[in-house]
Amino acid sequence: MSYSRRGVLSLALAACVASGIAMAAETTSFAPTEFEAAQKAGKPILVDVTAPWCPTCRAQAPILKELTAEPKFKDLQVFTVDFDSQKDALQLLKAQRQSTLIVFKGATEVGRSVGERDKASIEALLAKSL
Repeated sequence: MSYSRRGVLSLALAACVASGIAMAAETTSFAPTEFEAAQKAGKPILVDVTAPWCPTCRAQAPILKELTAEPKFKDLQVFTVDFDSQKDALQLLKAQRQSTLIVFKGATEVGRSVGERDKASIEALLAKSL
């Protein structure tokens, strides 16, 4: 059986799209200038305040990974804030605890949760940013 290069590339792209790889939300470490640029651009934004030692954060991580890979969240800009080392970001965002999820629609904060582990609740929170 012989496959053309174009056919193989088309199949690979279709597989990526079907698995959500090509549509995953963009995730970056929190930087004030990038955050402000995303706000000014009117993007849907999630700020994930996390810590490597936090069991709730570890429970949230696979849920967030799954949800942000869904096509409806493909434009979501995700910023992660390290609770232990990014104290300026915590102050700017008024985040007092790890496992805090904050969503913005552009420059407007539209939702916040602390310690949430329920997938449906996290999905509803993310949807507020759209």
